[in-house]
Amino acid sequence: MKDQILNKATEMFLNLGFKSVTMDDIANEMGISKKTIYTHYQNKTKLVEATTFHLFDTICNGIDRICEVAPNPIEELYHIKKFVMEHLKNEKSSPQYQLRKYYPKIYRVLKMKQFEVMHESVRENLKKGIDQELFRKNMNVDFVARMYFNGMTGIKDPELFPQELFSMNQLMENYLEYHLRAIVTEKGLQTLNNFINTNQ
Repeated sequence: MKDQILNKATEMFLNLGFKSVTMDDIANEMGISKKTIYTHYQNKTKLVEATTFHLFDTICNGIDRICEVAPNPIEELYHIKKFVMEHLKNEKSSPQYQLRKYYPKIYRVLKMKQFEVMHESVRENLKKGIDQELFRKNMNVDFVARMYFNGMTGIKDPELFPQELFSMNQLMENYLEYHLRAIVTEKGLQTLNNFINTNQ
């Protein structure tokens, strides 16, 4: 039952937002009493925390699998973007922004965890790209990895990128291409253009 509550809460929080979903909403949706939820999760904050880190772990595991099988670091980033968007329901409710606003403590812990994982993952991606001569050798890998994280976090701010002007999918697509065009070699540019032309 605990896992069922976790899965349903995750789905509802992502679709409707952390703020607007109540414990009553989750109980009604599942056809159980609110008391049953409280048996497993002390309060809504604990449930928000559990869903946030459950989703984080799920996404990290999926990214690890993608990194193992991706044919090259350029396609790897596109496959990761697609996988993340599927799991975050295209971020219709701006979950990260809501988390930052209404659950700042959880948000701060999540952001640090995201940075640690993403920084390492992007560094590995960049090194692979350099080894395969798809990315420029003369870049500061640590700087670019941090810039990538900063950009990916920044595009999720609805005050900077209002949802009525930019869909999250389009933002991530544009940012990814922006990032890659800044670091590819001639060979990498060919791979990137081929991938974009084939997949659009």
